[in-house]
Amino acid sequence: MAEENRWKPPGEEEEEEEDEVDEAAYKSARDAVLFVVEVSPSMLTAPPPTDAKKQERDTPTLAALKCAYALMQQRIISNPNDMMGVLLYGTEETKFQEGEEARGGLAHPNCYLLTDLDIPAAGDVKALKDLVEDEEESKKLLVPSTESVSMANVLFCANQIFTTKAPNFTSRRLFIITDNDDPHATDKALKSSAAVRAKDLYDLGVIIELFPISRSDHEFNRSKFYDDIIYNASPTDPEAPAPVSGGVAPSLTSDGISLLASLLSSINSKAVAKRALFSSVPFEIGPGFKISVKGYIIFKRQEPKRSCYVWLEGEKPQIATGVTTQMADDTARTVERVEIKKAYKFGGEQITFTPDEVSGLRHFGDPGIRIIGFKPLSMLPLWANIRPSTFIYPSEDDYVGSTRVFSALQQKLLKDRKVGIAWFVARKNATPVVAAVLPGAEKVDENGAQIIPPGMWLTQLPYADDIRQNPETNLIRAPEGLIDRMRVVVQQLQLPKAIYDPRKYPNPALQWHYRILQAMAMEEDLPEKPEDKTIPKYKQIDKRAGSYVIDWGRELQTEHEEWQKDNEVTTSVPAKRSAPSGKDLIPDRSKKAKTATPDGGPTDAEMKHAYMKQEHKKMTVAQLKAWLQGKNMSAGGKKAELLERVEEFFENK
Repeated sequence: MAEENRWKPPGEEEEEEEDEVDEAAYKSARDAVLFVVEVSPSMLTAPPPTDAKKQERDTPTLAALKCAYALMQQRIISNPNDMMGVLLYGTEETKFQEGEEARGGLAHPNCYLLTDLDIPAAGDVKALKDLVEDEEESKKLLVPSTESVSMANVLFCANQIFTTKAPNFTSRRLFIITDNDDPHATDKALKSSAAVRAKDLYDLGVIIELFPISRSDHEFNRSKFYDDIIYNASPTDPEAPAPVSGGVAPSLTSDGISLLASLLSSINSKAVAKRALFSSVPFEIGPGFKISVKGYIIFKRQEPKRSCYVWLEGEKPQIATGVTTQMADDTARTVERVEIKKAYKFGGEQITFTPDEVSGLRHFGDPGIRIIGFKPLSMLPLWANIRPSTFIYPSEDDYVGSTRVFSALQQKLLKDRKVGIAWFVARKNATPVVAAVLPGAEKVDENGAQIIPPGMWLTQLPYADDIRQNPETNLIRAPEGLIDRMRVVVQQLQLPKAIYDPRKYPNPALQWHYRILQAMAMEEDLPEKPEDKTIPKYKQIDKRAGSYVIDWGRELQTEHEEWQKDNEVTTSVPAKRSAPSGKDLIPDRSKKAKTATPDGGPTDAEMKHAYMKQEHKKMTVAQLKAWLQGKNMSAGGKKAELLERVEEFFENK
């Protein structure tokens, strides 16, 4: 059997149809996150009242559980294969995994496994939602223990959860939310034991993240205990956890909503698993001079993506498992994989190729980035960016010293305002492209938080076949007075600090899609109206620029009337054709048009004005025919055909 075409997922480009991805070069994108939240009298104390307009006050423990609930909702949609769990410690009640309870022992006293580490199901989300919304239920469960809890025991409990539930996950994270900066102030043995348990977790590949909460009367001090538990990131490892020594701890002086927002923002910045588009690809700056880099897609359009099929005909929705079987057309027998060969049609026949022959045809060299020259930044036009740019960052895996060389090249390109031109092969059997290597400076927000890291970007350049000429247009430049008035309007409508932040304007269609999925999974009522933050604030626009827009409209009307007066002489009379020889053999169309419309057809200026205002559809058939005849165009057919010719004329013009 010959396989002529291969199924292509939606959105996959044609030239990448047969790329063979080396799966060994990729790390698993699955992430396992375990929340460890302390339950203590101070963590169950609401913040002091303030003059804030919002009256709701959440305790730190409740805010942390709301944060876990919000993150669980996000992960179900964005990363449906990720695992999440919630472990409470310091509770009066004790609960652990089923196997532990079956043995009849309490190996982890005062630890309550609220949600076991697993892919969140609708029931888990509903249970967590009921806990954070039902005050009576939360008071019944969130009862602090009178005995102190050993942090070594808590970390060992987390170790067991990760070992049994996520043994093969590359990304495993432990989030500790507490306001106690020294749980074992008087017992050095317990402190030392906790440090050993923390090292066991790191040896297992688990990253511990601390989210400290400072109280109004006490600032959280990491040096007392957690500096021995939390390991700082290595500056040479871009995938290591971010350093937390300079982070700002959420404050208990703020209300619960602010605490929830700060916790969720901090966790989102650290909880997202980073996956490299390509890993440890050689970057050849000169002959024999190579370093190693990793590539990431940072900016990409997010669209609804089907991760599985769901069967809704049963008592409850279930994930359907698909099975694909290839069958022969003539005998309907099952075709084995070894019988399938790739073929191409040529001259009416199918020419088959072996997998090695296909790979040889597509092989343009090993993966790598090779600089072939440098150009001024001004020579790179904006329209040359045809694909999402790839962010590259140095890696010390293959070549020691890559970070220093990469940093020196990035700073030199920034200083001289130049770009590199490179030959780029992303992975094995990928289509080679010519790319521009652009230096990128670090960008931070007003709070000093990093928005875009420093590094370099690979921007794929178009080939000659990708470039099309713009259609010719006869545009009329606006007068300076009209431009000046519009400049005032634009200045009144600028965003704060003239910066557009896409994080503040989520895609309404995508969010509506997710909201419907959430309502169906949790058996909630379907929402009536989507939340759309992209709708313009018309009242605010009218308040800021309404009068200026009216003035601009009056100026436009005046300038248009002046332009019509200046151009009426040249455009009022349609151009006439010179009478060819054999005049008697050609019917006199002008006489017919004149007979049908004694006043003549509309001028070019009148027809264009009518077309711009969509008033040409109100003209009579005689007027349309007269104008078309003046343009040497066919005037036969019904009115719809005449209107189509008029519209086609102005669209092409």
